[in-house]
Amino acid sequence: MTVARQIEVTLAVGQQKELPAAPPTTAGGAGREMHAILEIGVHSHGGPPLAATAGRGAGPALAEVLIVDTSRSMLHPAAKLHAAKDATVAAVRLLPDGTAFAVLSGRFDATVVHPGPGRAPMAVAGPAERDAAERAVRILDADGGTAIGTWLDLARRLLKQQSAPVKHVLLLTDGRNEHDHRAAMALQTALDACEGRFVCDAWGIGDDWDAELLLRITRRLHGRAGAVRDASELTATYEELMEGLLGTAVPELRIRLTPTPGTVIRRVTQVVPGEQELTAVPSGSGGRGTEYVTRAWGDEVRHFQAVLSADPTGRETGEDLQLAAVEVVVPDFGRPVRLPPPRPVLVRWTDNPLDASRQHPGVRRHELYQQASAAVAEAYRAWLRDADGRAAADRALTRALALAGELGDAQLLGALRRIEDRGDGSGTGRVRPGLKDVDWQHLILSSAMTTPPEPPAAGPPPATPPGAGPAAEGGPDPGGLIECPDCGWLGPADSLYCGGDCGRPLRGTPT
Repeated sequence: MTVARQIEVTLAVGQQKELPAAPPTTAGGAGREMHAILEIGVHSHGGPPLAATAGRGAGPALAEVLIVDTSRSMLHPAAKLHAAKDATVAAVRLLPDGTAFAVLSGRFDATVVHPGPGRAPMAVAGPAERDAAERAVRILDADGGTAIGTWLDLARRLLKQQSAPVKHVLLLTDGRNEHDHRAAMALQTALDACEGRFVCDAWGIGDDWDAELLLRITRRLHGRAGAVRDASELTATYEELMEGLLGTAVPELRIRLTPTPGTVIRRVTQVVPGEQELTAVPSGSGGRGTEYVTRAWGDEVRHFQAVLSADPTGRETGEDLQLAAVEVVVPDFGRPVRLPPPRPVLVRWTDNPLDASRQHPGVRRHELYQQASAAVAEAYRAWLRDADGRAAADRALTRALALAGELGDAQLLGALRRIEDRGDGSGTGRVRPGLKDVDWQHLILSSAMTTPPEPPAAGPPPATPPGAGPAAEGGPDPGGLIECPDCGWLGPADSLYCGGDCGRPLRGTPT
C-alpha cells in the first residue's frame, strides 16, 4: 500500500515597506498603496499525484470534459479536424481508470459525443469506455458555426454533479466565436456561470483563432491559453497538457488576507506565470479576512501581487507597522498538507522621499510585463492599418524588444524576433514583411506569459546554514534551505524573495 507523502506549501512576502507619510501630491492617493509580492509554492516531495488515487476507494480525483470545435471551418483544411480527433483520443487514453469524462462537439450549440444518448451524463474511464469514446470521436464531421458560450455552459452542467476535487475542461477552437450573438448563451453569461466551477485550458489551431478570446476564457476560468503552429503538433501538446493535469498536487489553494483596522485591500492579482486578477470571496474563518481562490496546483511556484492602502494619519514614522496578515488555506481533499505560518504585510511611514520612491523588484517586473504586452498590442493594431501604420508598428515593436531585453525573458524575446525583420541577422527593430494575422496571435499569447527573475548565471551559490545540504550544481537544491543575508530568515532554497521581515530578493538581478 502506497502512503501519500505530506505536501508542503511555502509562502514568502516580498515588499518595499516605506511609504510617504506626507499627503500625496496627485489625486487618488496612489502614494499610499502598498504593493507586496506573495511567492507561494507547492511541493509534493515525490509523493503520488492526486489523479493517481482515482478509483481506489476515495472516489475519482478528476472529472474531465474535452470540447472539440466541429464548426465548418475545421474542414479548411481538413487536417485540423483530423488532428483534433487524434489529440482528443490521445487525451482520453491518458485518463486514469475511474475518471469521469465526456467529449463534446461544438458548433452553434454543443452536443455530447460520448457517452451517447440514454447514458449517464459522463462516462467512467476504463478500457471499454476509452475504446467507445475513440469510435465516437473518429466519426465526427464538421458543419455550422462557432458559439463558445454554449459549449462551456454544457460542460458546466455536466460537471455540476461531479464530486471530483479537480474539474477540468480542455477546449479546442480554430475560430473567433463569431456567432456569439446567435447563441443560446452568450460567452460573457457563460463565463459568469462557469467561474469557480472548473478550470479551463483553451487551445487554438489553424490560422484564424483569436488570442484575446482564449485569454479572456482562461483568465476567468483559471486555465492556460495556447496554440499550435502546425496541426501535427496537437497530439503531443495534448499529451503534455494531460500529463501536467494528472500531476495536480493541490486542487484548490486560497490566499487569505486579514487587514488591520484602517487597511483596505484593493486587489490581488496573479503575476507569474501569467496575469490573472483574482475574485474576492468571504473568509471561511468568519473573521475580517478575505480569500482569493486559485486552482489546480502541481509542483510549482506562483507569484501574486497584493495591493493594500492605508492612512498614515496619527501613525508613527520610522516604525514597522502591520497592514495585513497573509495566510494560505487549502480545503480538505483527503491528502496531508503542511501549511506555512501567517506572514505580515508591513508598512514603514517615512518623511524621506528617497526611501518612499523605492520599488520592490517583483512589482517593477510586473509593470515591465504590462508595458511589453501593451506594446505588442499597439504594434498589432498599427500593423492592421497596413502602410499607414508601418512606422507606428515599428516603434512599438522596438519598445517591446527593449522591454523584453530588460526583463531578460528569452521566451518573449524569441517570440518578438519571429515578428522582427532580422535583416543581416542582428535585427532591425522593424516589423517583418509578409506576416499573417496568426503570427501576431501567437505573439499576443507569448506576451501574456510571465516568468520570475532568472538565477544569476555565475557566482557563488546562495548561503545555506550548516546541515541544510549544498545547493545543486548550477542552481539551488530544491530540497534544501536558503538563508537571507540581511535578516537571517530560513526558507526553501528555490525562494526568490525573503519570507522574513525584509522581503529582499534572494536571487537574480533586480530590474
